[in-house]
Amino acid sequence: TRAGREWKGCCPFHDEKTPSFYVNDQKQFYHCFGCGAHGDAISWMVDHAGLQFMDAVKELAAQAGMEVPAPDPAMAKRAEQRASLIDVTDAAQAFYVETLAGPGGKAARDYLERRGFAPAVCREFGFGWAPDDRQALPKALPQFGEDMLETAGMRAANEAGEHYDRFRGRVMLPIHDARGRVIAFGGRILDKREGVAKYLNSPDTELFDKGRTLYNLHRAAPAARQSGRVVVVEGYMDVIALANAGIADVVAPLGTALTEMQLELLWRMVDAPVLCFDGDAAGQRAAMRAVARALPMLAPMRSLSIVRLPSGLDPDDLLRAQGKGAMERLLDNPASLIETLWQFERDAQPLATPEAKAGLKARLMAHVETIADPEVKGLYRRELSDRFSAFAYPPRAPRQSPQPGQRAPWRGGQPVPQRLSDDARARLSGMMAGGQRQGLLTAVIAGLTRHPHEISRHAEALSRLARHDREA
Repeated sequence: TRAGREWKGCCPFHDEKTPSFYVNDQKQFYHCFGCGAHGDAISWMVDHAGLQFMDAVKELAAQAGMEVPAPDPAMAKRAEQRASLIDVTDAAQAFYVETLAGPGGKAARDYLERRGFAPAVCREFGFGWAPDDRQALPKALPQFGEDMLETAGMRAANEAGEHYDRFRGRVMLPIHDARGRVIAFGGRILDKREGVAKYLNSPDTELFDKGRTLYNLHRAAPAARQSGRVVVVEGYMDVIALANAGIADVVAPLGTALTEMQLELLWRMVDAPVLCFDGDAAGQRAAMRAVARALPMLAPMRSLSIVRLPSGLDPDDLLRAQGKGAMERLLDNPASLIETLWQFERDAQPLATPEAKAGLKARLMAHVETIADPEVKGLYRRELSDRFSAFAYPPRAPRQSPQPGQRAPWRGGQPVPQRLSDDARARLSGMMAGGQRQGLLTAVIAGLTRHPHEISRHAEALSRLARHDREA
């Protein structure tokens, strides 16, 4: 709303009910009096949209109808080619969306309905349908030649030189860059087919590098600024299942384990991204691969958190079975990276022998050696060593005297003699010196008569007693 010469509203960087976020057009800056967020148009694109500096400059220039000058002719030509390829992917996306809405897309629409995806979510994520036709794209997009379609990753050729559509008979999803431009696609078949991959992504192109791209980053970055959290799941269908439940700060890698560049993208948003992979063995292995990839890159205030889903469930399964609340509770209570590392290695194999325990320690220390930051490395070494020591050398329980009617504990096949307390020893000495010696001897003999098995235990003491007591 208008507030004098400025505009005010609720801050997009933190939760609030009373507006404290102001934008001044004349001075060209924004400021939040609640959380202190402050900046200009470029910092807005960097901090809110999650763009890198140059991407922010290019996006603002594009919105203003301007072109950022390329530093040399080669880069200018490459930028022009990328812009042309964006035209191809945009046109392909429009074709897939139109086909989904037509008669040929009914099976795909039924599939999306069975998955429980709301129509608004389907529109937001741009679901489409690639018909099962090897030549659908050239017929639908005649304005682009074969070379451009192949360069954009939309078409391919076999060994015989026959060209065909890469995506056929698949539910389609556009993959965007950080600026929200369509740069690639992912497709899923509706039914299992022999020798056909369930999921298929675009190949790497001038536009798309799967190791440097996170699915849904352009939507998740603003949401992560609000929540202070970013969740990493295994695939784009998991992202959409969570978005369908109202959880927006979610991204996914694209068919590969998390790469160093993807981890850097995540750490630009939050200090400890939350990994939420499937609860099966494959999901846990994927989580450990991400942990191993992250260890050399750890630094102060830069780590990972890990959520372990119930065994055999993926995020969609959990949401269907237990609802959004159950998922949020898990996401709000993730395990730390060091806890996950410790649990995984501790549970990796039986630890019944000293050799197996030594192997556990060796594996833990091998992980520590991969950490580059010396401060973090030292702290990891100490904490994992402490955990190992507490596990391998648990404190022994103190010995307890037997209760009346119980036998003393055994050691080496013989009962362990119980020591008299100083108080009991003093009282017995007093009784012996005070003329009660005969009564005590009588009680001892009566006790040994009732429990003859005790005689062998006290044979030496009885022999000394016989030598020193004439009345024995």
